[in-house]
Amino acid sequence: MSRPPTALVSAVGLVGGFAAARYTNNRRLGGSIWAAAGLLCLPRWVRRGAARALLLSGAYAGAMGVSHPLARRIGAWPSVAVVTVGMGALCSLAADRDAGEGA
Repeated sequence: MSRPPTALVSAVGLVGGFAAARYTNNRRLGGSIWAAAGLLCLPRWVRRGAARALLLSGAYAGAMGVSHPLARRIGAWPSVAVVTVGMGALCSLAADRDAGEGA
């Protein structure tokens, strides 16, 4: 069975984590969803090389961090959309492309 690309898994982590936190008022639940998605991506990122894994892990954590101040400027959901699209593009280019992931 084919695994979904890490771009999709990271998107589920970012969007799903935010939605869970927002609609349940449980930030720990949202953070758990976000972390679980990142942990699911990590082994596949590592297979692409240590440097890429470090870049992608940092970007995933950074996306969470950047979304908060960005939300004050453009709104919560638009902020989540921006960082999710950015993370998805990075995953597609640095991890999923030519890796046979999700194909």
